[in-house]
This record gives sequence, structure tokens and C-alpha cells, in this order.
Amino acid sequence: MFQKDILIRESESIKVALKKLDMTAKKVLLVVDDGNRLLGAITDGDIRRYILSSRSLENGIDEIYNRKPFYIKKEDFSIETVKEMLIKNEVELLPILDEDDRVVDFITWSQVFSADEVEPDKRSNINIPVVIMAGGKGSRLDPFTRVLPKPLIPIGDKPIIEIIIEEFRRQGVNKYYVTLNHRGEMIESYFNGIEKNYEVKYIKEKTFLGTAGSLKLLEEEIGDLFIVSNCDVIVKANFENTINFHHEQKAILTILSPIQHYKIPYGVIKFKEGGEVGSILEKPEYTFTINAGVYLLNKDALKYIPENSSFDMDDLVRRLIENDKKVVIYPVNERDYIDIGQWDEYKKVTEKLQLSV
Repeated sequence: MFQKDILIRESESIKVALKKLDMTAKKVLLVVDDGNRLLGAITDGDIRRYILSSRSLENGIDEIYNRKPFYIKKEDFSIETVKEMLIKNEVELLPILDEDDRVVDFITWSQVFSADEVEPDKRSNINIPVVIMAGGKGSRLDPFTRVLPKPLIPIGDKPIIEIIIEEFRRQGVNKYYVTLNHRGEMIESYFNGIEKNYEVKYIKEKTFLGTAGSLKLLEEEIGDLFIVSNCDVIVKANFENTINFHHEQKAILTILSPIQHYKIPYGVIKFKEGGEVGSILEKPEYTFTINAGVYLLNKDALKYIPENSSFDMDDLVRRLIENDKKVVIYPVNERDYIDIGQWDEYKKVTEKLQLSV
């Protein structure tokens, strides 16, 4: 059945487009009029560029959507024609129009190509290492981390850290550095005991060095550019695009920043001095770009990390900015960000078990 959630009216705001993109499994929305006639298309890339321009998310999509989208008429439809158009125009999706230019359906790359033919947004083949920060105590997942280090807590039949590596493997990453501290010998033992087609090296902290301190230990070994990832998050970005953006911006550090929507479940009161109420906003909604714990770093950034000291990534960002080094964000859709460290369901089970004792 045709998924109408991919359609959006020209009068809608950027914020609404963001939310609709998050709700769909696609990276594009089709802009239509009241009769569902195609007016254009808006992609997550269009919105990313808009966010980086620092303009209001309340503005309309009419400012940014593409008014000359690719499409195919229903009477001209054939799989071979669709394949040719998708490849030639490097698009993920084609709307299908009737004789009156109304959107009646759409077809995607994955529907017409076999599983081993890579989608346009998955053509990334990066050749830089990933540093996985796995030395923390994992307090957010207590009491599980009293038994296992956080990176080895399973999701299904695989530990968190292996799922993170699999996501990077899909983009061609072959070399991984893993920082170790809390129960680090268990993590090392796990990797030594499995078959793998990638290289893992270990950075062993003698004391807890925070979320950035252990990177200093790589200063003599790491290449000019590398990715850093916390051990409890997955960001499904196209890292080839992210690297290109990092170079274009001449940045020393790029923060991958998921866009998050928060709705306050209460009326928010604005008041003046003395408590006089000015207005009440009923259940307002706000949109933020957050720090997910995944970064691109130039090796030069490591010069600003002190040796053998606890030093967090926000400390590093602050120090870089103080020294006039460029730090930028790369916005990521909310649905492409998974925080594995928030396990509400696991905690509910734990509470039930404690109550039954």
C-alpha cells in the first residue's frame, strides 16, 4: 500500500519536514499540493544544509525544496527504465505520477536492485580507523556492568561493541582501536576468541582518563584523520559524506549531531519580575542538535589533550575553540541515531526481579 506519510504540503515548516523524515524510512519527502500533484522534493541533505545556515526551523519548506524533481509517469513505467533513472540521476527514490501529475506511488532503489547492489547513500568506502571508547564504568547500565563491561552487554546474540563495529564495517572500516579500562581483559578476551575480518588494537588506560584522555595515547600511532565513537551509540551516517564535509569546512573536529525533538507535557509559563504572568505556552515543542558521542578528528587535535589526565570530549572542544581551531557539527536525522545505553525495558525487568525477591 502507498505510504502517504512520504507526502508533505508546500505550506509546512522545516520542523514538520524533519519530523516526517524521522517517521519514515526514507531520506526524501515528496512535496504536493492539496490534490497530491507533485510540486517538488525535499531530502535530508536539503534540511542539513538549511540547519547549518542557522535559520529558523519554523520557516517553510518552500525556501529549500527542489522544484525540479525526477519522476516517472505511470504509463512509462518499467523496471529497466526505473533502474536507468535511479543510476543516472543518483537518487534513492522516484515518484510515480498519473496523467494529471498526481503522486500515486513511488519506487526505491532497494525495490529494483538486488541486495548486493549498494544503495546511493551506502556507497561509502572510507579508509580511516575508528577509535571506540570502551574504558568507562558504564554507570547508566548498572547493575549489568557490575558483571559485564558495557561493551559486552548483549543485544540479541551479539554484544554492543560488535554491533557498532558491524555498522562501520558496512562502510569499509578495517582498523579499530579500543580503549580499555573497566574489565578490559574481558573485552580483549572476547575479541581474541571470535573470528573477524578486521584488525583490533587495544589502548589500555592505567587510570580513568575520561571520554577523550586516552586518545593522547594514540598520538604517535594514529593517522591524520580518524573517527571516535562512544561504545553505546550507533549513528547511521554516510561517513564518506561526513568526511567530505569535514574537509570542506577545514575543521579540526566534527561532531555528528542528531536532531532531537522534545515536547514539554505541560504548559510553560513566561513571567515578568515579581511573578506577573506574561503568557502560557501550551505543551511547547523544541528541536535541538545534540552531541551523540561520535566525532571526526584531525590528529592535530590530540596536541590539546593533556597527558595522563582525566579529560572529556567537551573539555577538548572547549580548548580547541579557545585556540581558534574550527569545530563544526554535521546534523544527523533522529532516526539514524541509536543510544544503546538507555535500556528502559531492561531496567523494568530488573525492578520486577528485585520486587519478587
